[in-house]
Amino acid sequence: TMEFSRRRGKRQDEGGLGSVLDLLLANARLVLGVSGAAVLAIATLLVKRLIDRATSPRDEGDPKAEQKSLEESWQDLALIKATPKPLKRQRREDLSAPLLSPAQPPAPGEAREPRVCSAPPETPPVEPSPPRCLTLQEKLLAHYSSRLVVPEAQASLAPQLARSICSQLQSFLRSKCPELPFGSLFLSAPLLDGLEAAAADHVHLMLPVVLDAALWSLIPGEDTVVRNPRYWMIKRTDLEYFPRGCSPWDRFIVGQYLSSNALNETLHKLLVASINWPAIGSLLGSVIHPVVASQELKLEVKHHQVELSITLFPVVEMEDKVLLAAPPEGLVENLWLESFYRAEVSKVKELDGGDSGARQRCLHILNGVCKSHPALRKLSGSPLTHVVLHLSAAGSDWAEGNLADRFQQVLEELVGYLEQGVLPSYFNPKIDLFCELSEEEIDEMGFTLYRALSEPELLLKEK
Repeated sequence: TMEFSRRRGKRQDEGGLGSVLDLLLANARLVLGVSGAAVLAIATLLVKRLIDRATSPRDEGDPKAEQKSLEESWQDLALIKATPKPLKRQRREDLSAPLLSPAQPPAPGEAREPRVCSAPPETPPVEPSPPRCLTLQEKLLAHYSSRLVVPEAQASLAPQLARSICSQLQSFLRSKCPELPFGSLFLSAPLLDGLEAAAADHVHLMLPVVLDAALWSLIPGEDTVVRNPRYWMIKRTDLEYFPRGCSPWDRFIVGQYLSSNALNETLHKLLVASINWPAIGSLLGSVIHPVVASQELKLEVKHHQVELSITLFPVVEMEDKVLLAAPPEGLVENLWLESFYRAEVSKVKELDGGDSGARQRCLHILNGVCKSHPALRKLSGSPLTHVVLHLSAAGSDWAEGNLADRFQQVLEELVGYLEQGVLPSYFNPKIDLFCELSEEEIDEMGFTLYRALSEPELLLKEK
């Protein structure tokens, strides 16, 4: 009776457990798929065998029974190892796809095999979080601080060297050419003006040519031989009443016009052959060489902390115009280039002072980008400044927080101007700042900037 009751209870337990397992297996096929259900079924069978062994009376000391139990254990282990691995799952797009437990992520493309060891699972390595994506604003500021800020030693040494050379050159001109009324030399450099200094490597020396307004007059650029409103001619007047020799600058007249070429040639000879640059360089702790082959009046200065290029420009200021002795290339002589640089710097700083804007920083970055990119090098300087001034006149918000928007807007405006092939000057719309660019240069610049419109960060990469 006791044995019957025990077996009946066992069958009831088995029957209840069996119904629960059958229900679980029926649903497992829907939830886990065929492969997962097979694994669960085998595991369930092992559990049932373990229950049978635990509840069945054991024959103590019976070697055959112990051997049988040992064989069954090996069979169970073999059964587990023989379980086929599930096939790789296809990606499921529907919302009924089963969710995997985040605690035990499977290997890519397959599910894990059931573990039979009792050792605790190893803690999966913590993957580093992906780097945070920087906004264009953050990339621009990082580019500015990492690549465009001149080291303090160079920023102070370069102007100091240039001023010392300026002083030496001034003394030489006064002693060598006392009859020529040159004004006081002064520096004009992006490093000093804060718009386009990517390095302390270039300085302009402005040499004023003082003219008597009663003896000289300006001829507009449209009336010159090149028909370019940017270039002017300076004409000697009233020769019948004030013959040649009345002005100290008459020695540079070519066909009644003050020749920028003749003045530059004279100064070039002085720089190359008459000034003792080795002695001046030794005094300043540097090596100074005039550039002989250049059409410009250039000096190369090498110091152990900085290398500097200095360009000398004779400059005439008349009738509210600033004219440089920088004639165009070719056979045309006597022309003087109108410079807007002083007006550009003054206007940009005035606008930034009025609304605490970011125009200067934007120009600083844009000039650095263009100078470092071979295809965009000729866009640096005045063209960029005039685009920024045009945008400012249109009412754009130049607050510091809008730097990225304005940067991209300048690129869009430049693409538009390049498509037209014309960039009108902010100060004189008749002047086209693209007039000296070839069609090929315009096309290459436009193509480069057009590609950068969708991803302006490309321009910030090293070239």
